[in-house]
Amino acid sequence: MALEKLDFMRYGRQMLVPEIGPEGQLKIKSSRVLVIGIGGLGCPVLQYLAAAGVGCLGAIDFDIIEMHNLHRQILYQEAQIGQPKVQAAQAALHQLNPHINYEFKAVKLTPETALDLIQGYDLVIDGTDNFATRYLVNDTCVELEIPLIYGSILNFEGQFSVFCHAGSKNLRDIFPDPPQPDSVPNCGQNGVLATLPGIIGMLMAQEALKLLMGLPVLRNEMVLFNTLDWNWTKLRF
Repeated sequence: MALEKLDFMRYGRQMLVPEIGPEGQLKIKSSRVLVIGIGGLGCPVLQYLAAAGVGCLGAIDFDIIEMHNLHRQILYQEAQIGQPKVQAAQAALHQLNPHINYEFKAVKLTPETALDLIQGYDLVIDGTDNFATRYLVNDTCVELEIPLIYGSILNFEGQFSVFCHAGSKNLRDIFPDPPQPDSVPNCGQNGVLATLPGIIGMLMAQEALKLLMGLPVLRNEMVLFNTLDWNWTKLRF
């Protein structure tokens, strides 16, 4: 694979960054990234990775668009309520960048399907909203030795980390077992400000692009970000 004239025209400003250059852009173009969940986090992650020129973007989500999604899931429009998210998201992203390959699947990730769905990608990004799926994604990435970018959001607060990268730790090194579902607050019960998923999703996309280019990323660290008072905390684990 090589860069073409269109790549220089489209991503030229990005390639002017000394740490990126044509070599970094070629790494981005040659990459295969899978985003699991096209909700509040998955939408901005996919938008920025598509805009940056990731060569192949995969996505998994079996949900349909609902009215309550629209305030934060900005790939979708009210006229698309009832449509599968993968269908609407792929159409929107193709309008944004038709020059990359999209592998979107309206399927549910299960213990029986996880290996087949995740293998073959260079990086996985977890945009899910429940612990059962989060741990399944984590364990599958550990087994396949694929780096994983993790993020979560609630109210005004978000967190993100990088797992399974070059021998780094994973989710079970922080929390060995998933909590009981009814013991942990979630956006459906406790809410989230519309802009928060965009902020955290953008930071996850930033780490993704850095990782793909071989630049330094979080290692055995988790960033906690409270946007109400702009307080950052970096935890080591």
